[in-house]
Amino acid sequence: MRILPLIPVALLPLLAGGCLARTAVGVATAPVKATGKVVDWTTTSQDEADRNYGRKMREQEAKEGRERRKWEKRCRDHPDTEGCQTYAGYRAGYGD
Repeated sequence: MRILPLIPVALLPLLAGGCLARTAVGVATAPVKATGKVVDWTTTSQDEADRNYGRKMREQEAKEGRERRKWEKRCRDHPDTEGCQTYAGYRAGYGD
């Protein structure tokens, strides 16, 4: 009679062994996962770099458009002004 209640107690470490092993692996790999997340946060992916470059080019093209409209208005109002024959203003990708 005394052996019967001891069997479940004796089998408990075997049944819980997988859970303990999984927890130990989780604890061991946590620093690696955390380091990987920090590296991901601090570096720029190619997708982010492409998106940032596209934004920069759109801003430069908008600046060129504003300058060109300003030049066209000035030349329309004063066609005799020097530089109204050809546009030599800002060009996207070559400026600031």
